[in-house]
Amino acid sequence: MHIARILCPTDFSEFSTHALEQSVAVARRTGARITALAVLPSVSPVVEEVVSTVPAVQTSAGDELARWHQLAEAHVRTVRASGVDIELEVIEAHPVEAILARATSLDASLIVMGTHGAGGFRRFVLGSVTEKVLRRAACPVLTVPPRVADADASALERVLVALDFSPCSVKAAEVAADLARDTGGDLTLMHAIEWPWHDDPLSPPEGVPALQSDAMRDYREYLERGAVERLRTLAASLPGGERAATRVRFGTPYVETLEAATAANADLIVLGVRGRSSLDLGFFGSTTNHVVRMAECPVLTVRS
Repeated sequence: MHIARILCPTDFSEFSTHALEQSVAVARRTGARITALAVLPSVSPVVEEVVSTVPAVQTSAGDELARWHQLAEAHVRTVRASGVDIELEVIEAHPVEAILARATSLDASLIVMGTHGAGGFRRFVLGSVTEKVLRRAACPVLTVPPRVADADASALERVLVALDFSPCSVKAAEVAADLARDTGGDLTLMHAIEWPWHDDPLSPPEGVPALQSDAMRDYREYLERGAVERLRTLAASLPGGERAATRVRFGTPYVETLEAATAANADLIVLGVRGRSSLDLGFFGSTTNHVVRMAECPVLTVRS
């Protein structure tokens, strides 16, 4: 994945600020150009909610768009002063459709957006712009949680890919390997095996007879050997994959992904996403949804 163009939508919130900072950090490592897109929604009550901190002394549509331009210019001023290649676009449109259309017309390599955190995504025009873009974008989407306080320190040096060995997660691994190569980062491939018991694997589950306990242990070891072999085979097929670390964990996939990211002090989690419509969300509806909302580092979702 060569990142040449980053699209960073903004609504001037602190969440958008985190996303813009992360865009700059990625651009510095990859040489990408950033397009900051400020979309003035057509729904006036939302406009008033989002820009309520700015005195609304003008009421015409043209005046409102001019005010939006002023907010956008102030939002990117620091980035422009830093020397990063960034352009600003301000339009009036439906935010989700405008973001998706501009990503297509720019041939964007990456969309970078902020999230509200564990409590849910920022609400903006009949729901979450970030969530809807995640569900529909054809290019990879990088979501940045508010917990990322210093984007410059997060240089994508430690990249964790959570795999279920589906085609979309294999593609995610390929994208992550390219990204790790371009940024000089370390790559870890992880697979979580659904497992209902959280006891020490060397100790038999409480209340389970010895015969059944031995069978469970053997089955667990069988699953682990198979997963390790598949991870190593995949790593060998990736550019620079010979340096990739592999990890197998047992438990609920999203919990194990988050815990693995914390243990590895990951700068980035990469996940594959199935489907492109609201009726075919697959992996997004479960593991990805939880990880994006709860991760303490940015999450890159890659569409199959």
